[in-house]
Amino acid sequence: MMMKLTRLAVLCTLFTPAVFAAPLTIDSYNPQEKGIFAVSSTLVSGPTEAVLFDAQFSVKDGEQLVEKIRRSGKTLNKIVITSGDPDFYFGLQPLVKAFPDAKVVATQKVVDHIKATKDAKLAFWGPQMKDGAPTTLVVPQVIASTTFMVDGEKIDIEQPDSYAAYVWIPSAKTILGGTGVSWGIHVWTADTQSKESRQQWQQTLDSMAAHKPERVIPGHYLWHTACREARPLPFTRQYLAQF
Repeated sequence: MMMKLTRLAVLCTLFTPAVFAAPLTIDSYNPQEKGIFAVSSTLVSGPTEAVLFDAQFSVKDGEQLVEKIRRSGKTLNKIVITSGDPDFYFGLQPLVKAFPDAKVVATQKVVDHIKATKDAKLAFWGPQMKDGAPTTLVVPQVIASTTFMVDGEKIDIEQPDSYAAYVWIPSAKTILGGTGVSWGIHVWTADTQSKESRQQWQQTLDSMAAHKPERVIPGHYLWHTACREARPLPFTRQYLAQF
């Protein structure tokens, strides 16, 4: 009997990590028609830690993210900005104030884009945003690595030098599509008019599809069902081919 119990204990020890491994929680926020841009921000959290991807356009929506993070009860370690377009980072101001210990980071390409365009973008958009406009713009630090961990689970920024860089979360089989993926909305193509840039974008979509994701969260969307399936990839691909 003792031998059987000992063997059972060993088996439990071997299999416990797999059985009790805590999955990552993925919680997305998108203002839909209430915002100037229907842009996505996503909180990825484990049992104790959290990382926020993208920070909204309006500081009012940034404040909504602050409340979402506080309700999660998790420690916010990083805010990762995946695009240099203003709707991905203009909402940083209340987040930085509420979570001063969270590092705001981005790839070198995104940081360079923000530095080169931020003042002109604020001059153009600020009057239209009214009280939703930031009074201070936050420039992210260059991220040390495009792979990092949340409570032991790996997250990758893939195609970091591409306009359509994206985030792959292997344990959840989920892609955060960023500026390169849209659904139920016109795709922003003003910055990718050349044949070469469109080809690179399509190649990035191929890279996303190769992961066989179960869920794709588009950077911009107007239909909530997009968050529960992978259909935004063919939608974006077809749009790029037609326009």
